[in-house]
Amino acid sequence: MSVEDITIGDPFFPVKLIKSNKNIFVNGKAIVLNLSNTPLKIRQQVLGHLQSVIVVDTALTDVQCALLIEGLSNHLSDSDLLKKVCMKWPTAFEVRKEERLRGVEHYMSPKQWVGRIGLTFYCSMSVPLKVGLHKDHPFCPLPGFREVHTQVVGVGKMQQCYQKDIRSLYIEEFMAPGVTHMPMYDADGNYPWHQYETVTPSIFMAIEMLPDGASPPNS
Repeated sequence: MSVEDITIGDPFFPVKLIKSNKNIFVNGKAIVLNLSNTPLKIRQQVLGHLQSVIVVDTALTDVQCALLIEGLSNHLSDSDLLKKVCMKWPTAFEVRKEERLRGVEHYMSPKQWVGRIGLTFYCSMSVPLKVGLHKDHPFCPLPGFREVHTQVVGVGKMQQCYQKDIRSLYIEEFMAPGVTHMPMYDADGNYPWHQYETVTPSIFMAIEMLPDGASPPNS
């Protein structure tokens, strides 16, 4: 059994990566995201691969690899929390230099790699966000990577389109706190035209998964 502290959410959200633990008790309110191909159990319910929920004062069993995002009840209001986050984190444009992010109130934490999994928080204040439909991810270190997003604060939606035109929308998933959208990549790691869009100012976590055999940057 191992528990690794993930520091990117400090001081706002304590995050833990838990591996090979048959029984974990979660104190307070937290988001649990199952990163294993093996389902974990929450009483009589099962949580599948890349599925997430909010849990409160309860036990998780059959945990092989899961992420806990804690501290959900530590903040008096979402608006105060979002303001503090924006003062601490740089904008995504400052970090990634992608033109589609210029002028957007879209902030990001440091990225932390744990093995082949990369974790980053994003704070999106613009409503609508308008980061633009995209297929490619130039910030990713290797082709064929997989990515999903877990909503932490506020409400967002993940949109998929046939073309680089929102009028060609064919899937729209609303994301409240604790929700992870369905994986949208194919077997080769190719993506449709897609974008994350805000319904309210939001915080979400991006989970990037490198292909088997790949090494994270600077490893």
